[in-house]
Amino acid sequence: MTQAIETQTLYRKYRPQNFDDIIGQKEVVETLQKQIQSGSIAHAYLFSGGRGTGKTSIARIFAHELGTDGQDIYEIDAASNRGINEIREVRDGVANRPFASQYKVYIIDEVHMLTKEAFNALLKTLEEPPTHVIFILATTEKHKVLDTILSRCQVYDFKLANQENLIESIKHVAKSEKRIMDDESIVYVAEMGNGSYRDTQSYLQKVFANISGDITIGAIQEKFNVSDEQLEVELLQAISENNQKELFTIYEKILDAQINIVQLVDTLIAKTRMVLLLRYDANYRVLLKETMTEEKITALSEMKGITSHTLRDLLNVLELAGRSSRPAESFEIFLYEQC
Repeated sequence: MTQAIETQTLYRKYRPQNFDDIIGQKEVVETLQKQIQSGSIAHAYLFSGGRGTGKTSIARIFAHELGTDGQDIYEIDAASNRGINEIREVRDGVANRPFASQYKVYIIDEVHMLTKEAFNALLKTLEEPPTHVIFILATTEKHKVLDTILSRCQVYDFKLANQENLIESIKHVAKSEKRIMDDESIVYVAEMGNGSYRDTQSYLQKVFANISGDITIGAIQEKFNVSDEQLEVELLQAISENNQKELFTIYEKILDAQINIVQLVDTLIAKTRMVLLLRYDANYRVLLKETMTEEKITALSEMKGITSHTLRDLLNVLELAGRSSRPAESFEIFLYEQC
């Protein structure tokens, strides 16, 4: 039953099926296409970029464009299969020939989550891979991947989607779903996506599910009094201002909205990084304008109480929450320590 529901999510339904379907990432796509045409295929790639920017979609398309049959494509989520035993299974499996293809393709998502021991085991495999094996590693945090791993991969950096890209994808989905949206509502949903195609379509699905008939900006604002992103920003503002009462009032709203805690922490890390880069990198504001309104950029830049310690603590929470059956408690400890 669960599987049937999942296949109906907009992100899955409109996942790109070939390179022509890809919006954005033009440089990455063109380079991979040239490699296929010339036959100069590397045996290890690393796709790095924010969540929902198309890393695993392009990895799958690349594998299929190489003529790799589905049974010769192996996908591993390193966030939940991060130990040495899982990588040993990969190491043992690469020696076997493909079932029906020239290549066996291993796609390892969130590769930065592997343990040190698992990284070392993967390194040994990358050093002398069989000619019939291609590894595609994907990560949202390239800085956590060992330099020895990076040096054995062709590295491709995926850009966050800009407003134009997100608006194009929203219009395409709305037209396909036979839903009418006014221009303001389209721009609003694009802003909620924060440069992520997946997050944009997840929010769009909420809009479709909760609003019948034509979709206007007024209908969205009436239906969604407070967006997930508003809560995230308000939470950071409360942390910045050391406002204990407001901090836990917002946290109660987060619990009421049933926001996934691990995803929340991941998003807070991204926004905290934005705050710090706006403070210390003069060029970052210009880059951020491609995906965010001036009003939101100003709000982040004014959070003087957010520091590198905040970012470090959130990274620790993410590591703890990611492997805990009670992630909320790990996050609550962080909140208590802010007061």
